[in-house]
Amino acid sequence: MRLRRCGADAVLVEVGSLDEVEAVRAAVAAARLPEVVELVPAARTVLVVTRAGGIEAVRRVLDAVEPGRRVEAPSTEVVLPVRYDGPDLDLVAETAGLTTAEVVALHSGTTYQVAFCGFAPGFAYLTGLPEPLRQPRLDSPRTKVPAGSVAVAGEFTAAYPLATPGGWRLIGRTDAPLFDPRRDPPALLAPGQRVRFEATR
Repeated sequence: MRLRRCGADAVLVEVGSLDEVEAVRAAVAAARLPEVVELVPAARTVLVVTRAGGIEAVRRVLDAVEPGRRVEAPSTEVVLPVRYDGPDLDLVAETAGLTTAEVVALHSGTTYQVAFCGFAPGFAYLTGLPEPLRQPRLDSPRTKVPAGSVAVAGEFTAAYPLATPGGWRLIGRTDAPLFDPRRDPPALLAPGQRVRFEATR
Protein backbone atom coordinates (compact mmCIF):
# COMPACT_ATOMS: atom_id res chain seq x y z
CA MET A 1 0.00 0.00 0.00
CA ARG A 2 1.35 3.40 -0.99
CA LEU A 3 -0.06 6.74 0.13
CA ARG A 4 0.18 9.90 -1.94
CA ARG A 5 -0.96 13.26 -0.63
CA CYS A 6 -3.40 15.06 -2.94
CA GLY A 7 -3.43 18.65 -1.83
CA ALA A 8 -3.87 19.56 1.83
CA ASP A 9 -6.83 17.38 2.69
CA ALA A 10 -6.84 14.23 0.56
CA VAL A 11 -4.80 11.08 0.18
CA LEU A 12 -4.60 8.67 -2.74
CA VAL A 13 -4.12 5.08 -1.60
CA GLU A 14 -2.39 2.97 -4.25
CA VAL A 15 -2.76 -0.81 -4.02
CA GLY A 16 -2.18 -3.81 -6.27
CA SER A 17 -5.59 -5.40 -6.79
CA LEU A 18 -9.35 -4.95 -6.68
CA ASP A 19 -9.46 -7.01 -3.48
CA GLU A 20 -7.09 -4.55 -1.84
CA VAL A 21 -9.16 -1.62 -3.12
CA GLU A 22 -12.22 -3.16 -1.47
CA ALA A 23 -10.32 -3.80 1.75
CA VAL A 24 -9.32 -0.12 1.94
CA ARG A 25 -12.75 1.19 0.91
CA ALA A 26 -14.58 -1.06 3.36
CA ALA A 27 -12.24 -0.26 6.26
CA VAL A 28 -12.56 3.50 5.80
CA ALA A 29 -16.34 3.25 5.31
CA ALA A 30 -16.75 1.01 8.38
CA ALA A 31 -14.74 3.44 10.53
CA ARG A 32 -17.40 6.12 9.89
CA LEU A 33 -14.85 8.88 10.41
CA PRO A 34 -16.54 12.29 10.64
CA GLU A 35 -13.42 13.72 9.00
CA VAL A 36 -14.06 11.84 5.71
CA VAL A 37 -15.93 13.88 3.11
CA GLU A 38 -15.58 11.61 0.08
CA LEU A 39 -14.38 8.09 -0.65
CA VAL A 40 -13.66 7.26 -4.30
CA PRO A 41 -12.44 3.74 -5.20
CA ALA A 42 -11.05 2.91 -8.64
CA ALA A 43 -9.37 -0.14 -10.19
CA ARG A 44 -6.14 0.16 -8.17
CA THR A 45 -6.58 3.27 -6.02
CA VAL A 46 -8.84 4.79 -3.39
CA LEU A 47 -9.07 8.56 -3.02
CA VAL A 48 -10.00 9.70 0.49
CA VAL A 49 -10.97 13.36 0.85
CA THR A 50 -11.24 14.78 4.36
CA ARG A 51 -12.10 17.93 6.20
CA ALA A 52 -9.16 20.11 7.20
CA GLY A 53 -6.80 18.20 9.43
CA GLY A 54 -8.48 14.83 8.88
CA ILE A 55 -5.66 12.97 7.15
CA GLU A 56 -4.12 11.58 10.36
CA ALA A 57 -7.38 9.89 11.38
CA VAL A 58 -7.49 8.22 7.96
CA ARG A 59 -3.86 7.11 8.28
CA ARG A 60 -4.65 5.36 11.58
CA VAL A 61 -7.43 3.38 9.88
CA LEU A 62 -5.20 2.53 6.92
CA ASP A 63 -2.42 1.30 9.23
CA ALA A 64 -4.80 -1.40 10.47
CA VAL A 65 -5.98 -2.56 7.03
CA GLU A 66 -5.22 -6.19 6.25
CA PRO A 67 -5.59 -6.61 2.45
CA GLY A 68 -6.48 -10.31 2.71
CA ARG A 69 -9.20 -9.82 5.32
CA ARG A 70 -12.72 -8.74 4.43
CA VAL A 71 -14.22 -5.89 6.43
CA GLU A 72 -17.98 -5.81 6.52
CA ALA A 73 -19.16 -2.28 5.88
CA PRO A 74 -22.86 -1.35 5.77
CA SER A 75 -24.27 -1.94 2.31
CA THR A 76 -27.58 -2.30 0.52
CA GLU A 77 -28.72 -4.63 -2.22
CA VAL A 78 -30.19 -3.42 -5.50
CA VAL A 79 -32.13 -5.77 -7.78
CA LEU A 80 -32.14 -4.90 -11.49
CA PRO A 81 -34.81 -6.54 -13.69
CA VAL A 82 -33.26 -7.71 -16.98
CA ARG A 83 -34.62 -8.99 -20.28
CA TYR A 84 -31.91 -11.34 -21.47
CA ASP A 85 -32.18 -10.67 -25.21
CA GLY A 86 -28.89 -8.90 -25.96
CA PRO A 87 -27.29 -9.10 -29.40
CA ASP A 88 -24.20 -10.87 -28.00
CA LEU A 89 -26.01 -13.43 -25.85
CA ASP A 90 -25.41 -16.23 -28.37
CA LEU A 91 -21.73 -15.23 -28.70
CA VAL A 92 -21.26 -15.30 -24.92
CA ALA A 93 -22.95 -18.70 -24.72
CA GLU A 94 -20.86 -20.12 -27.55
CA THR A 95 -17.60 -18.77 -26.09
CA ALA A 96 -18.48 -20.16 -22.66
CA GLY A 97 -19.58 -23.53 -24.03
CA LEU A 98 -23.03 -23.05 -22.52
CA THR A 99 -26.60 -22.69 -23.70
CA THR A 100 -28.16 -19.23 -23.58
CA ALA A 101 -30.42 -20.46 -20.77
CA GLU A 102 -27.34 -21.48 -18.78
CA VAL A 103 -25.77 -18.06 -19.35
CA VAL A 104 -28.92 -16.38 -18.05
CA ALA A 105 -29.04 -18.70 -15.03
CA LEU A 106 -25.37 -18.06 -14.22
CA HIS A 107 -25.57 -14.29 -14.65
CA SER A 108 -28.84 -13.84 -12.77
CA GLY A 109 -27.96 -16.37 -10.07
CA THR A 110 -24.98 -14.41 -8.78
CA THR A 111 -24.75 -11.56 -6.28
CA TYR A 112 -22.32 -8.89 -7.46
CA GLN A 113 -20.64 -5.97 -5.74
CA VAL A 114 -20.01 -2.47 -7.05
CA ALA A 115 -16.22 -2.15 -7.07
CA PHE A 116 -16.05 1.38 -8.46
CA CYS A 117 -17.81 3.77 -10.83
CA GLY A 118 -16.49 5.54 -13.89
CA PHE A 119 -16.42 5.74 -17.70
CA ALA A 120 -19.81 7.50 -17.74
CA PRO A 121 -22.02 9.00 -15.00
CA GLY A 122 -23.65 6.14 -13.11
CA PHE A 123 -21.61 3.39 -14.80
CA ALA A 124 -20.79 0.83 -12.08
CA TYR A 125 -18.18 -1.88 -12.49
CA LEU A 126 -19.55 -5.00 -10.78
CA THR A 127 -17.30 -7.81 -9.55
CA GLY A 128 -18.25 -11.42 -8.89
CA LEU A 129 -18.85 -12.46 -12.50
CA PRO A 130 -18.76 -16.28 -12.84
CA GLU A 131 -15.62 -17.54 -14.58
CA PRO A 132 -17.32 -18.86 -17.78
CA LEU A 133 -18.80 -15.40 -18.43
CA ARG A 134 -15.43 -13.62 -18.16
CA GLN A 135 -14.84 -12.87 -21.81
CA PRO A 136 -12.91 -10.29 -23.83
CA ARG A 137 -14.39 -7.13 -25.22
CA LEU A 138 -15.59 -7.13 -28.80
CA ASP A 139 -12.92 -6.80 -31.50
CA SER A 140 -14.74 -3.73 -32.85
CA PRO A 141 -16.54 -1.54 -30.28
CA ARG A 142 -20.01 -0.29 -31.10
CA THR A 143 -20.31 3.43 -31.75
CA LYS A 144 -23.52 3.52 -29.68
CA VAL A 145 -24.65 1.11 -26.98
CA PRO A 146 -28.27 1.72 -25.93
CA ALA A 147 -28.92 2.95 -22.40
CA GLY A 148 -29.89 0.08 -20.11
CA SER A 149 -27.77 -2.50 -21.91
CA VAL A 150 -26.46 -5.21 -19.56
CA ALA A 151 -23.02 -6.42 -20.54
CA VAL A 152 -19.93 -8.43 -19.62
CA ALA A 153 -16.24 -7.80 -20.27
CA GLY A 154 -13.22 -9.31 -18.56
CA GLU A 155 -13.96 -9.83 -14.86
CA PHE A 156 -16.79 -7.28 -14.79
CA THR A 157 -20.46 -7.00 -15.57
CA ALA A 158 -22.34 -3.70 -15.84
CA ALA A 159 -25.42 -1.90 -17.07
CA TYR A 160 -24.96 1.14 -19.31
CA PRO A 161 -26.76 4.12 -17.73
CA LEU A 162 -26.52 6.24 -20.89
CA ALA A 163 -26.19 5.63 -24.62
CA THR A 164 -22.44 5.67 -25.24
CA PRO A 165 -19.84 3.90 -27.37
CA GLY A 166 -18.73 0.59 -25.91
CA GLY A 167 -17.05 -2.71 -26.61
CA TRP A 168 -18.57 -4.93 -23.93
CA ARG A 169 -20.61 -8.01 -24.88
CA LEU A 170 -24.32 -7.18 -24.55
CA ILE A 171 -26.47 -9.92 -23.04
CA GLY A 172 -29.62 -8.05 -21.99
CA ARG A 173 -31.27 -4.78 -21.05
CA THR A 174 -32.82 -3.18 -18.02
CA ASP A 175 -35.28 -0.31 -17.57
CA ALA A 176 -33.92 0.54 -14.12
CA PRO A 177 -33.19 4.28 -13.72
CA LEU A 178 -29.41 3.94 -13.39
CA PHE A 179 -28.67 7.67 -13.56
CA ASP A 180 -30.91 10.69 -13.04
CA PRO A 181 -29.26 14.10 -12.44
CA ARG A 182 -32.45 15.31 -10.72
CA ARG A 183 -32.20 12.57 -8.08
CA ASP A 184 -30.10 12.65 -4.90
CA PRO A 185 -27.84 10.82 -5.35
CA PRO A 186 -28.03 10.82 -9.16
CA ALA A 187 -26.49 7.35 -9.58
CA LEU A 188 -28.53 4.30 -8.54
CA LEU A 189 -25.42 2.21 -7.82
CA ALA A 190 -22.53 3.15 -5.51
CA PRO A 191 -19.30 1.40 -4.45
CA GLY A 192 -19.84 -1.31 -1.86
CA GLN A 193 -23.46 -2.03 -2.81
CA ARG A 194 -24.57 -5.55 -3.66
CA VAL A 195 -26.37 -6.02 -6.98
CA ARG A 196 -28.49 -8.86 -8.36
CA PHE A 197 -29.95 -9.21 -11.84
CA GLU A 198 -33.44 -10.70 -12.06
CA ALA A 199 -34.51 -12.30 -15.32
CA THR A 200 -37.82 -10.99 -16.68
CA ARG A 201 -39.74 -11.53 -19.89
